[in-house]
Amino acid sequence: MTSTASSTHTRQVQATEDQRPWWQQRLRRFGNAEPPRSDVRDRLVPAYSEPSPRLWAAMGVRKEIADRATRWLAWVGPLLVTLMAGLMRFWNLGKPNAVIFDETYYAKDAWALVHNGYEANWPKDANNLIIHHAHQVVIPTDPAYVVHPPVGKYVIGLGELVFGFHPFGWRFMTALLGTLAVLMLCRIGRRLFRSTFLGCLAGALLAVDGLQFVMSRTSLLDGVLEFFVLAAFGCLLIDRDKSRARLAAALPVDADGRVRPDAHTADNVSLGRRPWRWMAGIMLGLAIGTKWNGLYFLVFFGVMALLWDAGARRVAGARRPYLAVFKHDTLITAVATVPVALAVYLMSWIGWILSPADGTGGYYRNWAATDGKGGNWTFLPDWLRSLWHYEHEVYLFHIGLTSPHTYQSNPWSWIVAGRPVSYYYESPPAGSPGCSAAPGQKCASEVLALGTPLLWWAACFAVLYILWRWAFRRDWRAGAIACAIAAGYLPWFMYQERTIFYFYAVVFVPFLCLAVAMMIGAILGPPGSDERRRVVGAAGAGVLVLLIAWNFIYFWPIYTGTTITIDEWRSRMWLDTWI
Repeated sequence: MTSTASSTHTRQVQATEDQRPWWQQRLRRFGNAEPPRSDVRDRLVPAYSEPSPRLWAAMGVRKEIADRATRWLAWVGPLLVTLMAGLMRFWNLGKPNAVIFDETYYAKDAWALVHNGYEANWPKDANNLIIHHAHQVVIPTDPAYVVHPPVGKYVIGLGELVFGFHPFGWRFMTALLGTLAVLMLCRIGRRLFRSTFLGCLAGALLAVDGLQFVMSRTSLLDGVLEFFVLAAFGCLLIDRDKSRARLAAALPVDADGRVRPDAHTADNVSLGRRPWRWMAGIMLGLAIGTKWNGLYFLVFFGVMALLWDAGARRVAGARRPYLAVFKHDTLITAVATVPVALAVYLMSWIGWILSPADGTGGYYRNWAATDGKGGNWTFLPDWLRSLWHYEHEVYLFHIGLTSPHTYQSNPWSWIVAGRPVSYYYESPPAGSPGCSAAPGQKCASEVLALGTPLLWWAACFAVLYILWRWAFRRDWRAGAIACAIAAGYLPWFMYQERTIFYFYAVVFVPFLCLAVAMMIGAILGPPGSDERRRVVGAAGAGVLVLLIAWNFIYFWPIYTGTTITIDEWRSRMWLDTWI
């Protein structure tokens, strides 16, 4: 295609943009509409920001060394943040030496699952026996009725197989995944913002969030779910970059070496096999196999990925980007997500499927051969009909769960950390090990699943910022963060009468951290800001980050079960609803 033809088409694309609906043109008035760049490649695959050459020059660093250091920082920075997070999460991981909160379900279910292939019905005194005489524990064979899929319990059980059936063993894998989530978020933030600094900042914020920290040190399923959801988001982000690079490579280049939009190419080019989109489907299948609310991420992320494809084709010059997406991208997205996720979910039940169907296997494993005889679906395998019946019963349980609980909360309160959950609490008297209270006084030792308050309250403003940024500046990064938060948060508003808990919010904590990092980036100032603006922005951003870090350190004792005096404990109960 000649340069003249490319220029003609560019004018056609601009004319088409001027014909957008009135509401889109009106919204652009509130944004920072930058003039279109001459090279489409820059819009499809933006470059990563790098430290100013003046900084390296001031430090006396040669250019070739500076270039190498910049490349290393892309991994060294995230690894240092991850090292900090890992040291905190694995420090004294076996304490409290007790079965705390819902570990009473998942730690024991995991142990039975990795040995029997299905969850077992434990005796009432099992917790005491496990803590004090683990070598005497006999795994029951009587199947238990459980209401969550097996993936998360297999993950917990892996740590138990390696390290033993005790608190460190059943908490090891959640601590490992919680640490790796910090590394993933650093790299995701870097790719999202095109900034190593903002990526590392997002990871550091996650490292010092109290809720994610406590969930990483407790063998519950929600931390495992968080890991797989974040991994799926990262896979889709990599797929976005690679598919847009492929699209840019297919576009024509004019005589000046600049990539130009081309309607025919943008409307018809294939974006390849999309291996990272398939990997996202696997991660989403593992998320659903951990807890069913992973289904919402499957829907939200699938729609988001198709909108990203439409945006890429529009930038490349497509006349009908949504039609092009429907013809070339929808099928591969649907296959790479829904069937793949379903296949992974079914494979996660392999232990239950292979257990005996004579009444000595998993719960409901023999349903098709007993109560489920006859009907219109007998042509299906018995294991599939039995599993379908099991899933239906679990669904009825979930929608009907209204039993009151001391720490249940309404989702309206989650974003402000209104009702945290106490996982463990003891009141050792004065003179007990670690208790420095005066005679006659008591101490407190608690593990409280509470997000770092200043981080969460800052996130309230950050969410408003990204919504504004998405609506009025049409910033896809803000839209992606908002989509992930919505997938993890909004569905719970449909179940406000159910018994639900604040710690369910851990699944979207990484995206709150991305929102706060994006807001802090705005506080620092846009590229090209003068020195005064930079200094003021850096001071404001620095104060906010330091306050969040201090807040985490201040609440450290009630995140780790450290014994403190009752007065020190009360000083940390900032709201009455935290008690």
